[in-house]
Amino acid sequence: MSKLSQLKPILAQLAVDAANLDRARGEHHQPLFDERLFHAHCKLLVPCVKEAQSTFDTILREEQANKLTQQRAEFLSERLLAQISAIQRELSTQSIRKNEPKHSSYYRKPINALYQELAQHQEWETRLKDMVREKEFAVSQASSFQQQQAQQALIATEQRLKRCQEAKLKIENQITYREKNQ
Repeated sequence: MSKLSQLKPILAQLAVDAANLDRARGEHHQPLFDERLFHAHCKLLVPCVKEAQSTFDTILREEQANKLTQQRAEFLSERLLAQISAIQRELSTQSIRKNEPKHSSYYRKPINALYQELAQHQEWETRLKDMVREKEFAVSQASSFQQQQAQQALIATEQRLKRCQEAKLKIENQITYREKNQ
């Protein structure tokens, strides 16, 4: 039992280190570990640490209830040690992972994020169209002295509108492509 209790602080430290790494790195493009080692197909490290802690808790719980057979104890202990060493390996190789080429899905935004961006661009487009109309009116009302300045303001606003519409079209094309190829 004393050897088992030594694992508690190790698991606690792994939880802290995994949370820090997940925050810094984000989700990996594929599961980090084999599904035989961790049931969850985790692309983050924290759920793996939680699963290792769960394995640890199962050993303690079954031992306290006198339900832990020798064979079950060996299986769970081997699994727990394999899980801990896999997590430690992943943490220690983070500098190598940083240099790995990123999978194309790493750069892909979730489709709901694309829809949110589209809505934002549609809102901006509406505002910019209103601004263009205001600038056009300002040009028509400007005195000859203010005409050039009003004209430049109109051109700048029209250019912003054009860039916004181009960006909106690009997002629409991404959404169309993603919906066709899912």
